Amino acid sequence: MPTARPTRTLIARVAVLALLTALWLTPAPEGLKPEAWRLFAVFASTIAAVVVDALPILTASVLAVAIVVLMGTLSPAQAYSGFSNGTILLIVLAFLVARAVVISGLGKRIGYVVVAVFGRSTLGLSYSLFLVDAVIAPAFPSNTARSGVLFPLASSLAEAAGASPSDPSKRRVGAFLMYSGMASISLSSTLWLTAMAGNPLGAEIAKASGVTIGFGSWLVAASVPTIAAMLVLPLVLYKLIGPEVKATPEAPAQARKSLSELGPMKFQEKVVCATFVSMVVLWGLAATLGLDSTAIAFLGLAVLLITGVLTLDDIAKQGDVLVIFLWFAILFTLSSQLDELGFMAFLGERLAARLGGLPVVLVAVLLVFAYVVLHYLFVSQTAHLLALFAVFLDVGVRLGVPAAPLAFHLLFATNYFSVITPQGGPANLLFAGSGYQTQGELYRLGAIVTGFSLLTYLVLGTPWLMWVATN
Repeated sequence: MPTARPTRTLIARVAVLALLTALWLTPAPEGLKPEAWRLFAVFASTIAAVVVDALPILTASVLAVAIVVLMGTLSPAQAYSGFSNGTILLIVLAFLVARAVVISGLGKRIGYVVVAVFGRSTLGLSYSLFLVDAVIAPAFPSNTARSGVLFPLASSLAEAAGASPSDPSKRRVGAFLMYSGMASISLSSTLWLTAMAGNPLGAEIAKASGVTIGFGSWLVAASVPTIAAMLVLPLVLYKLIGPEVKATPEAPAQARKSLSELGPMKFQEKVVCATFVSMVVLWGLAATLGLDSTAIAFLGLAVLLITGVLTLDDIAKQGDVLVIFLWFAILFTLSSQLDELGFMAFLGERLAARLGGLPVVLVAVLLVFAYVVLHYLFVSQTAHLLALFAVFLDVGVRLGVPAAPLAFHLLFATNYFSVITPQGGPANLLFAGSGYQTQGELYRLGAIVTGFSLLTYLVLGTPWLMWVATN
């Protein structure tokens, strides 16, 4: 019995190596550069290694970047470009600032306040995360920055519920709350035009197909399927994850008692609160004032270091931040280079070309489905949109699909498919790095949740979008 796990791991590694070898030795399809095909072979094998638990995601990623550079598929400058990417730096900084919320004790206080209001059940706590996120989302064009707001709240709620990644007895409570935070961002970004940087860009691209999208029309089109998904998804996660603690009728009273015992806010809590609120306000105004979100995060971290709320020792203890930075930077780069080498456009065009002659409704469904599934190859929603949105929309319109409903479906998918993988959107990284779930669990749950969202938007969203388009 003790040898079962090593044997499964060995079999998985052999299978991944066979996949890499087969793809690498297969000639590139006509119209595609050999470099693009070999990079796809490495990228696909890396993702497969994580999904089947052949290798941890960090190990698979560093091995992948070594292969593509040593084999000449990418130049060193291309392969390492992700390490200077502002979005990736923002994730790391948000993680450190979020840690200050916990260290100062402010997170515990926030957790007690939320538990006092919503804490009669862990399901209620999940709904509170969805509600908070939906309210603040329109002011945040960066969903990555928004994760820096929501993650400390989810972490504080998990801590207040007694959950810990190292404690198996309540690990699923933390997993449930963390994934609720991650999933809520995917839906709140769908609800508001200004909740994700790629949304206005997609609306601009859609003009070429005669589709005009404004703040109000986006909200109307997104409202029915998105609100329905927000109401049901916490229940779906509740059933899928099965938190160990469900009913907590005594929690609100206990939380109020704990708040009383904490007494007034301490200096460190006040500093973190003021810094955090200032960062939230600046992030919300970033687009209007032309401010850089990463620079705002650097400023917040500097304030926390200057005031002594965070110390160098505190930062040195956050080894998981370095792990996240390394693997996400690598996968971000490989995905971006696939796009740069033309692989994404090639794949989208070939797939869409095969749909000619099919019924219009089936064409629309297959286009949206393929658009969603192809996000397994991306680690950036905006990169996905830039690579495939115009191609899929143009092909659908040429095959008779109404432009406005298809444009909305593809744009909504650009948001809700972000949870399909842990690296499917930079906003995921804080929650995925919390330690409450394995990478394999995150992949499996991501597939189910993305499938739920896809079904919800197709079944409820399609008739609603058709009605909106004709009124």
